[in-house]
Amino acid sequence: MSGPSAGPPQAGPHPLGGSAGVPAGRGADIPKLAHGFRFQWEEAQQAHVLLYPEGMVKLNQSAGEILKRVDGQTPVDEIVASLEAAFHAQGLGPDVEAFLNMAEDKGWITS
Repeated sequence: MSGPSAGPPQAGPHPLGGSAGVPAGRGADIPKLAHGFRFQWEEAQQAHVLLYPEGMVKLNQSAGEILKRVDGQTPVDEIVASLEAAFHAQGLGPDVEAFLNMAEDKGWITS
């Protein structure tokens, strides 16, 4: 796993939409924030952010909604179900998994 990237300060677009289910293999994973990262609402940014010693990542709304549910106790399939219930949507699994994979690649979360 790589550390935080020096890429753009905002997480890319991850619309809460997509096709059915969480692909096999990730649904039971229990993601948590990586050591040194803190998720919070930043009033000055009017957005959720991910803070780490070298800086801050401003998250878009979808990323914030996903990371809000990453608590080190909730499996991915329950995160997806929670998002689908909150947004009256179905088939968010692939988009949620894609975001979590990207977040893990950037070193923001572990599972």
